Amino acid sequence: MRPLVSWMTKSDPAILELLEESDLEIPPAVISHNIDGVSHPTVKRRLPVLDDHGLVAKAPEKRGYYHITDRGRAYLAGDLNADDLE
Repeated sequence: MRPLVSWMTKSDPAILELLEESDLEIPPAVISHNIDGVSHPTVKRRLPVLDDHGLVAKAPEKRGYYHITDRGRAYLAGDLNADDLE
């Protein structure tokens, strides 16, 4: 089961799931286009937060592109404790 943490929103798991399923580096506009009910401004606002917590990372050579990290995959698999994310 995935931990619930205070800083996360309902959009965060959807963003992480899309990045995991695609296994690609994707810009915010493409992420929001592929998630129903999550706007482009929301995705742009949430990606830096997910990056700060190590769940996603910016692609080193592509400005504005993100990919899921091993920590993000561990979160989706339910392998992280809430304490690890606070």
